[in-house]
Amino acid sequence: MVSAREALARLREGNLRFANNVRNSLQLLSHRQRAELAAQQAPCAIIIGCSDSRVPAEIVFDQGLGDLFVIRVAGNIVAPSQVGSVEFAVSRYHTRLVVVLGHSRCGAVTATIETLLDGNDSASRNIASIVDRVKPSVEGFLDTELRHDREALHRAAVRANVRASVNHLRHGSAIIESLIAHEGLRVVGAEYALETGLVDFFEGISED
Repeated sequence: MVSAREALARLREGNLRFANNVRNSLQLLSHRQRAELAAQQAPCAIIIGCSDSRVPAEIVFDQGLGDLFVIRVAGNIVAPSQVGSVEFAVSRYHTRLVVVLGHSRCGAVTATIETLLDGNDSASRNIASIVDRVKPSVEGFLDTELRHDREALHRAAVRANVRASVNHLRHGSAIIESLIAHEGLRVVGAEYALETGLVDFFEGISED
């Protein structure tokens, strides 16, 4: 079993390779790897990321087939199905690192800001359900000066939304809570910068 600390180091190193346009040749797909992974998997990290086409976790972290258990949903929100997916992976595969990965210029955050400030409600109740989960991360900033600076508001909201998802995972599941308390599971938050390719781990890593 890969520890949370080791998994986090792997992700950081892989992201630096990606940002510097260097590929790890060991991660390239081979027929042997594919055959071995057909029978079993042991991902070193679970990534809850946004569905945005510009943020594919395996590429951003320069990881190969079988290395990451990836859950993607617009706005990297955490609903019951995402919690259940994490519970499944931490229980069955003994993965000990969960990363909630937000990113700059997130469309779901933009849609939420437009809903709150411009009244642009979605015609789809399904899209509205995503916006509703992001709203609490934005609403707290609307009584501040950030209301008048949408770029700054968006940046703050992206990180607040990541923190909200991290908090939901840490405290919304008895399975996850127990593994955090007794078996070394860590849930951390990060933001990927579309502009630079770098990932900033900013939540839940103070002990490193």
